[in-house]
Amino acid sequence: MNPIVIIPARMAATRLPGKPLADIGGLSMIVRVMRQAQAADIGPVVVAAGDREIVEAIQQAGGRAVLTDPDLPSGSDRIQAALAILDPTGHHDAVVNLQGDMPFVAPLILSACVGLLADEPLCDISTVVAPEVSPADRSNEDVVKAVLSMLPDGRTGRALYFTRSTLFGDAPVWRHVGIYGYHRAALERFNAAPPSPLETREKLEQLRAMELGLSIWAVVAPDAPISVDNPADLERARDYARTLS
Repeated sequence: MNPIVIIPARMAATRLPGKPLADIGGLSMIVRVMRQAQAADIGPVVVAAGDREIVEAIQQAGGRAVLTDPDLPSGSDRIQAALAILDPTGHHDAVVNLQGDMPFVAPLILSACVGLLADEPLCDISTVVAPEVSPADRSNEDVVKAVLSMLPDGRTGRALYFTRSTLFGDAPVWRHVGIYGYHRAALERFNAAPPSPLETREKLEQLRAMELGLSIWAVVAPDAPISVDNPADLERARDYARTLS
């Protein structure tokens, strides 16, 4: 495989406007995400930016960014638009979609996601899950849960469903981490399809892929990386950055 990592980012986040450029320990969040992706060393890293300010911040940090339409409806649409600019001939046959709000994502998680895409012949799309943080996760609609058919090794599994609903029983509950690896053909098929009924019902984009018949596999990470969605998350990220200095 010849993967590329693309990080979609835009300034108009509903709960935290301007968050890609939010300062976290002296670096903007989007620059931190880019550097974690570069440390994984799995392929070129490019930011698909919805705003010129993001492009400028990345370029000033020595990275690569492309400007895309700010009105694109989703990160996957932004990635598709960036690919049309970066790689119209399909040289990169695998694409990693890394969210631009995970400033401390472990490079090993990205490597494992790509490895699963390469090693599992039935996998169209790879992703990441992590153990629940507390029993409260099971009933928290903001925590997306992955229902998996685990392999005997307990480290990977085929996704049967993703939900915001409460899960019951004694089996582990896996938190979904919004990192995806796509075979290029799977990404193109996904983006060509309209939102599906289950996607609309759960507000989970990955369910469109499942309704299309695409196979999603997940690798288990030790814990979920910090994801910055609101001001409280940003303060938590800044507190964590202080422990690294």
